[in-house]
Parts: sequence; C-alpha cells; structure tokens
Amino acid sequence: MSWLSSIIGGGVVSAAEGVAGIVDRFVETPDEKAAAEVIKAKLLMRPGEVQAELNKIEAGHRSIFVAGWRPFIGWVCGVALAYNFIIRDLLSWVILNTGSTASPPPELAMEHLMTILLGMLGLGGMRTLEKMNGRAK
Repeated sequence: MSWLSSIIGGGVVSAAEGVAGIVDRFVETPDEKAAAEVIKAKLLMRPGEVQAELNKIEAGHRSIFVAGWRPFIGWVCGVALAYNFIIRDLLSWVILNTGSTASPPPELAMEHLMTILLGMLGLGGMRTLEKMNGRAK
C-alpha cells in the first residue's frame, strides 16, 4: 500500500518534508531540536495544510508563469468544455437546420481534457478516500 500512497500523495508529503527540512536549518539547542521534532511530526500528519500554504505562496507570486498556470489551465478546460458540449452542438444544429453543406465542427479528445480537469479539481481518489474515512465535510 506504500506504493499507492507514494503515487497519490507523494508530492504533498514531499512538500511537507521539505518544509520540515527548513526547520532543521534554524535549530541549534537540544530544546529547540525537541520542539522542532514535534513541529515536523505535526507537519507530516497534515500534509494538506502544508500544500494549501504552498499554493497560497505560489498564487501570490509576481511572475505570471508561476501564479498564472492554474488559472490558464482552468480557462483552457472551461473553454474546451463549453465548445465540446454547447458551442459545437449549437453550430451543428444551425448547420443542419439551415441546409448548409458545411461539415459539422470536430469533436475534441475529451478523455485527455477530463484527466487534467478532474486532477485539478481534486475529484480523484483522494476525495473518495476522504469520504470513506469520514473526513470529508
């Protein structure tokens, strides 16, 4: 089961471990080391909170290449969904009912888009796992 957790939660856990590793740089006395171990244990127990804080820092970045990638992917997915399920069908209906000889617009490869969208929205296995463990609100 450890291979599954490394695939599903590996990025979040490694982020928590990275933050915990930063704490080690500032520890000098034995009392501080004991306190740092408690802090690191708490961080590793709640990696979702660490990831949320990292997301806030990333979103506040001045560079569009750091802060803008998630909104960009979200807009691309939204436009593609609107095209594939609304605009394309309306255009096909107009072409059919006007007697035009134009061919209907092409359909998008939605399996790739849905993989990205569901991953971004967090609608994968982690959400199901939270519900099964009674942690979902």
